[in-house]
Amino acid sequence: MRKLRWLILGFTLLAACASCQSAGDNYTVIISLDGNRWDYPQYYNTEFFDSLATVGVSARMEPSFPASTFPNHYTLATGLVPDHHGLVNNSFWDPGREYSYSMSDPACRYDPYYYGGEPIWITAQRQGVKTGNVYWVGSDIPIKGEYPTYYRNWDEDPHWNFEERVDEIVRLMSLPENERPRLVMGYFDEPDHTGHVYGPISPETKEMVEHMDSLMHGLYLRLKALPHGNRINFIVLSDHGMEDISPERFISWHHEIPEGWAENVKGTSPTSIFVKEGYVDSLYNRLSRVEHLSVWKHGEVPASLNYGTSDRLGDLIAAPDLGWQFASSPSKNNGAHGYSPKEPDMMVMFRAVGPDFKEGYEAPFTEGEQSAFRNVDIYPLLCKLLGIKPAATDGNLERIVNILK
Repeated sequence: MRKLRWLILGFTLLAACASCQSAGDNYTVIISLDGNRWDYPQYYNTEFFDSLATVGVSARMEPSFPASTFPNHYTLATGLVPDHHGLVNNSFWDPGREYSYSMSDPACRYDPYYYGGEPIWITAQRQGVKTGNVYWVGSDIPIKGEYPTYYRNWDEDPHWNFEERVDEIVRLMSLPENERPRLVMGYFDEPDHTGHVYGPISPETKEMVEHMDSLMHGLYLRLKALPHGNRINFIVLSDHGMEDISPERFISWHHEIPEGWAENVKGTSPTSIFVKEGYVDSLYNRLSRVEHLSVWKHGEVPASLNYGTSDRLGDLIAAPDLGWQFASSPSKNNGAHGYSPKEPDMMVMFRAVGPDFKEGYEAPFTEGEQSAFRNVDIYPLLCKLLGIKPAATDGNLERIVNILK
């Protein structure tokens, strides 16, 4: 462990010198590990992540509501909360198209109609900065008619495994200087899957988290071994956390929503209910009496959640308590997410090291309404690192600017 820390510290000191010599001309590699809960390093042996915390920046980061994959990866890319960029859940009903969006349905998954805002790769490229992307949500879709400089379609064969994704990130950063992207974004769909199947605190999740820690260590060392490796900012973060669930903590749609009262019921944690005319108040009153379930009328979701105004959300929005399910049938999994981002188990790990970041710095976190480290602030952070002007977003660099030198 000590040897690893000294090795990373050596790279960090070299990076500090590079920052002095070529400020504003560094590279950034940002990696998302899906479902990597902020406290996994406290439960599992994550030697590399621990070392990054020692020599770089560490933080507990709050996702946006709902704490799920597509909404939050697109929030990280745009700086907009899901209520504003349009991906209000992993699945939802769109009244404009009268179509049910699902992240697993190619018919809508690749349609730019559903994706609002301006992803960081568009902001960068419109200002002359090349970008590379490996499977980040939205990167293989012509949003505003544009793609990243380098990208790969999620459905293209062969689908890259984790090692191949690492190879591609290193390849992009090894391109000749005039072809090399200044920003590379990479997505890895673990430990989310394992956390779903076995639960967040389990031997299987332990094994996967430690594997991802080792994989990121290998990627970091390969990047730092490049001739310009001391000019690379390296960030590892996530989209949401994970919580234990069980069939005993289940609320049935069919039992609580009388037949004929709803036109459409979509999504879980939260659920969007398009109510039949004349039944809104009746269904609201009925669901308000259900234990372990919160229900709000459209536009009345608590301001702290920044949710509930999009026309892709129903007349009623219902959200179960942490660890509970509100769905058509109980999940067979042992882990779930999508709950309030204010819940600690929904929060995620953030690590950063490189020429632009402080060393050995733990970012402050204030629990409650005024959380200090939010994922909407990653977009303006990336703009700052790239030296480009950000689009208008919900993010605020001032909340996290203290992590930079």
